[in-house]
Parts: sequence; structure tokens; C-alpha cells
Amino acid sequence: MESLSINTIAEESLRKKYKKDIFTPFCKAINQYNLISPGDKIAVCMSGGKDSFIMAKLFMELKRHNKIPFELVFLCMDPGYSTPNLKLIKTNAKTLNIPLTIFKSDIFKNVEHVEKSPCYLCARMRRGHLYAKAKELGCNKIALGHHFDDTIETTLMGMLFSGQFQTMMPKIKSKNWEGMTLIRPMYFVREQFIINWAQHCNLQFLQCACKFTQTDNNCHADTSRRQLTKKLIASLSQTDPNTPANIFASTNNVNLSTILSYKDKSGINHNFYEE
Repeated sequence: MESLSINTIAEESLRKKYKKDIFTPFCKAINQYNLISPGDKIAVCMSGGKDSFIMAKLFMELKRHNKIPFELVFLCMDPGYSTPNLKLIKTNAKTLNIPLTIFKSDIFKNVEHVEKSPCYLCARMRRGHLYAKAKELGCNKIALGHHFDDTIETTLMGMLFSGQFQTMMPKIKSKNWEGMTLIRPMYFVREQFIINWAQHCNLQFLQCACKFTQTDNNCHADTSRRQLTKKLIASLSQTDPNTPANIFASTNNVNLSTILSYKDKSGINHNFYEE
């Protein structure tokens, strides 16, 4: 397959074959959560995986309709990728006709000897670098490729492994970067459809470029917990196919009168016996 034909297949499949399962949920999240406003300049953050690449193509398709005037920057941070991984990212960007802006950081090097919660530190540093570069380029929003399954897995992981109930939000105003907002337009897109799309287009993406997941440390533990949660949801879904949708729905159906305690937006804790 020539590069142009792969790109054509990728774009046409989002307009036809996967419109209902991918493009429509993408647009639904944008409309329901008001993720894009006229005049926005959005940094579409590209990690090299399937989720960020399909998000880029979805944004390009949305831009083609031009119902809302907005600008796009396709931003990829190189935290210390291996040469083969970086080459794969560049190849896929060229194949899919995505004008990628790549900038370097030393995040992998900086967290290399961190023993406690390297994933947490790495994620915070990545976010900070992306905000900084996006703002430098005149963007007011950054878009991340977290999808529906990421959301329900994160919700359940918080309950099972951290003893808390919270979810991954579709839109967050940054507290540290004035005028910047994080959005997750893939919020309603199921991961299996993304996998199907990649296979349909005969595309190979990075699975995980983090070298620390291969070692026996906390980063590996975090990855194992997510995989365990993913398998648990899949297992429960065999008995009740509504399980994923119910987990997601629970984040919209919180009854505070049946909650022992909760924190408000100011971080103040409230207990049920206050009333």
C-alpha cells in the first residue's frame, strides 16, 4: 500500500465505516462538554500510540467541516524515545499526512533513578512540558487521547487500589498555566473501535514507549494494575455487557446523601453527620 492510499483509507473509514462508532462519539463529547470554542488554538498531543494518532485524524476531519473556526497544532514531545520508536512516530505522521511538531525533553533521563511512583512524576513532568510548549506556540488548549475505556478503568482503579471515587474529567482548566485548558475529546470512544480502525488501515503504532515498564518497579506495578482492571471489566462484561456503561454512568449518578464524606471544590471535607 502506498502512503497516500493508507491515508485515504484512514480518512474515508472515519467518514463511512467508523463514523457511527468513532467520529460521532468524538463530536458528541465536543458538543456535550463544550470542548471547542470559536478562535481556539488546540495543541493535539501526540504520544505515538493509536489513541493520539486517531485523535489527530478526527480533529483534521472536524476541521474539514469547518463549522467552528479553530486552529490545530500537532505536538509530540520526545522524552527520550529510542531511535526506532521515534522513527515509527515520524513514519506514521508522514503516512497519515499529519504535520507533526516534535520537541525534546529529558524526562526519561530525569526519572530514571526515581524509585517511588516514577509514573506519577513522569506524567506530571510530561503535562508540564506540553503545557509550556503549547503556550509558547500560542495555544489555549491541549487535547489528550484518553478514551472511554481509560475513563472507566481509572474510575475503578481508584476504588480498588486507592480507596477513592473520582474519574477522569473531559475538561479541566489548568491551575498552574493561566488561560490553558485540557480537553479529552475521545471521552465517548470505545478502545476496541480504535483497534479495529488501526487494523483496517494496516497501521502499526507504539504500544508503550516507556522503558521503565519493562523493569520490576512501581511503574510496572501501575501498568499491571491497569491490565488487571481491564481484564476484570472484560470478565464482568461477559456476564453483563452493560458493565462498562454502568461504571461510566455511576460517575453521573452520585447521590451525596448516601456518601459518608466528600470534598468540595475548595478541598474542604464534608461528612454525612453535618446534616
